Amino acid sequence: MNFIEGTRVVPESELQANNITRYHVTPFYREQITNSGYYEQLKYIIEPSVEEFESPGNLDTSGEHDNTVVPGLQHKYAQTGLLLVTDRCASYCRYCFRKRLVGKDSDEIAPDFAQVAQYIAGHPEMTNVLLSGGDPFVLSTGRLDKILDHLLPITHLSSIRFGTKMAAYEPKRFDDPTLAALFQRIHEAGKVPVIVTHFDHIGEISIDAEHRIRSLRAQGVQFLNQSVLLSKVNDDPQILAATFAKCHQIGVRPYYLFQGRPVRGASHFQVSLRRGLEIAHGVNQRLSGIQKTFKYIMSHYTGKIEILDLGADGRIYMRYHQSKAPEKIGKIFSRPHLEGACWLDDLPQG
Repeated sequence: MNFIEGTRVVPESELQANNITRYHVTPFYREQITNSGYYEQLKYIIEPSVEEFESPGNLDTSGEHDNTVVPGLQHKYAQTGLLLVTDRCASYCRYCFRKRLVGKDSDEIAPDFAQVAQYIAGHPEMTNVLLSGGDPFVLSTGRLDKILDHLLPITHLSSIRFGTKMAAYEPKRFDDPTLAALFQRIHEAGKVPVIVTHFDHIGEISIDAEHRIRSLRAQGVQFLNQSVLLSKVNDDPQILAATFAKCHQIGVRPYYLFQGRPVRGASHFQVSLRRGLEIAHGVNQRLSGIQKTFKYIMSHYTGKIEILDLGADGRIYMRYHQSKAPEKIGKIFSRPHLEGACWLDDLPQG
């Protein structure tokens, strides 16, 4: 198995005996979740178990392969490009990018950013690029600056986004004084720098993270947050409402609550669609009007789909939120509900 510390052979007997495999988490995050009072929930997203190896699903379930237009760049939504700038993270979330856990190295890293920029320049409908991977902030600021050299001259890009969990894992990363200059470069190019945080649980939001976020906001950086709905971790409307309220308090706008997708080694984190809708409704009941900014979303290979409700007719109603096909965006459709279904493809057509 390939881990951040190197390759290790993990025999099945050892997994069965210990019910845990080797994992990596930053000392800061370990201390934060241990002292947060929520460790019994948060341990599930960092500590792997035998369940992962018994969990079904695919390695690529939301269109990464089909929508990779040049190496490292995915264009599965008309307005957004996803640029995979690294395959590394500061720590491991057990529900994300399972290729690392099954011993496969990523081959999705862009070797030629000029080629990426050329593609984006030829697609004026693309208004923003999300730097992801991995986590872009594991890269040096100098490396990020070189990537921006290719993106900032593209006039139709209005924002440069950085998808990261570093605010939870290692907030000191944002003390780097050269980051201020990087964000200023983005401003001077007439674009908005946006950091998309990944707080799944209020126990991950530290005082240190809050301090850095407020400081960056004072520099003109905008913040959004996306969370993944995870069984045993945050499948509780009270926990999620508290998480989203805290995000709003520190100036981070929650915009997605993701339905966990059926990725091999992570399907045990999935929550049924019926329960997910109950949780989403329960969160909204607990939030004030100005805090109700999130959408309950399924990232499907056909596009991002907003999950709306389970109707009295026994059908789950959904709406395309983003799609490569513009005619799909905003379109409401439904499928018959099947008890225990966790995914669009679990629902029968008709």
